Amino acid sequence: MCGRFSLHEHPNVIALQFGISETIDFAPKYNLAPTSAIIALHGAPRAMVRWRWGLVPYWDKQPDKARGLHNARADTIDVKPAFRDAWRQRRCIIPASGFYEWKSIAGRKQPYYIHSAGGELLAFAGIYQHSLGAAGEFTGCAVITTEPNELMREIHDRMPVILDSEDYGAWLDPKQNDLGKLKELLKPCVSECLLAHPVSTRVNNARYDDPSCVQPVASEELSF
Repeated sequence: MCGRFSLHEHPNVIALQFGISETIDFAPKYNLAPTSAIIALHGAPRAMVRWRWGLVPYWDKQPDKARGLHNARADTIDVKPAFRDAWRQRRCIIPASGFYEWKSIAGRKQPYYIHSAGGELLAFAGIYQHSLGAAGEFTGCAVITTEPNELMREIHDRMPVILDSEDYGAWLDPKQNDLGKLKELLKPCVSECLLAHPVSTRVNNARYDDPSCVQPVASEELSF
């Protein structure tokens, strides 16, 4: 699964990597949790928007109160009623500086921060759904997850789908209807693309949102 991530680069960095012509302002975030407002990219031409992390299925009668579904499994995304229409028609990219996952060590959970080995932003494959609540329309999105690569297998049994730059266009194109080709993109990235290090357990609490969340901790600081 993917339950926390960070996005702290300047909007212009996102625009440069993903070919966005117009940006929106947002504050750096180091500990984004489900229901948070996050940045997403969608459409052709590509647009940068601020959506909610948590896709609310269309049948939910109280979308304002729903936390939504923050992850969607790649292996069932085309058959699960909550996701299959969005998968076909409403795909997005969720940019991230990195993400957190928790490894079980001696009966405790140690958080790790995983980020790009090359320094670029990660491009999570996502889907989205528009909802109409009491306060008006809003859009919620989910991160698609897949089986782990060799690096992630040592930490957790799931990881986000991280798209290659050459696949951005196909994934975001609303006219792309070759679902077989799109399904092939929902695979783990190669381990060499990522680096991981343990971080403080303060990230367990979403109220902590500062650069210290992503800083490595020494072995003697680990909460084993």
